[in-house]
Amino acid sequence: MIRVLFNKKGGVGKSSLAVNLAAISAHNGLKTLLIDLDTQCNSTAYLDALEGAESTIADLFEQTITFHLHRRPAKEFCSSTKVDNLFVIPGSSRLSELESELDSRHKIYKLREALDSLSEEYDRIYIDTAPALNFYSMSALIAANRCLIPIDCDDFARQGLYSLQQKIAEIKEDHNENLEIEGIIANQFMSNANLPKQIVDELIAEGYPVLPEYLSQSVKMRESHQAKSPLIKLAPKHKLTQSMLAIHQHLENN
Repeated sequence: MIRVLFNKKGGVGKSSLAVNLAAISAHNGLKTLLIDLDTQCNSTAYLDALEGAESTIADLFEQTITFHLHRRPAKEFCSSTKVDNLFVIPGSSRLSELESELDSRHKIYKLREALDSLSEEYDRIYIDTAPALNFYSMSALIAANRCLIPIDCDDFARQGLYSLQQKIAEIKEDHNENLEIEGIIANQFMSNANLPKQIVDELIAEGYPVLPEYLSQSVKMRESHQAKSPLIKLAPKHKLTQSMLAIHQHLENN
């Protein structure tokens, strides 16, 4: 199963969710890979995964635009992390330098080719993306089976979701018939405020697959970033961790 975390709106928690869901997957005994496609490399930093890594996602893409008699297989770009069963292909700021050449050479399907081979090595693959519909996020949506969309429960998020749904439908029709929106994740949800609940209720009424567990705001997430440790390791009994576990279980059961 290949899942991509995507939203064109920034600050909705894509990296935090990608890392924590992947870590829970690994904690549950599934060999899991996280791919960081964002030039900001937040997922990579969260896992403290760049130091000691021999290759990044930029190296994987770069070998598709230079001639090699023997290209390295995708599995050689994966690095272990401090979390058992969790591996990562680290992000790189060099992605921005490669993007125009990759696009002009029509390499949009190369990530899917790589992930087809990695699906034989890993039980679950999670992809973190930049808050933009660029070459890399398009590549991820073409490669993935499922898309998870985090939102922060304001009216801008709702309006953005409408256009995002249309774009995903186009990608499904033109490039990836297996792509489905698996769930909308209500993140940074304020249960004591009326607007977030109103927005979520309206999205549910409109037929959007909003997941039943909402993620509340918590300083524990910032502490997790600072400690470079996913919540399942840092604070397994915390309310936010339990909500993450419930989301993961829902995804695995449906």
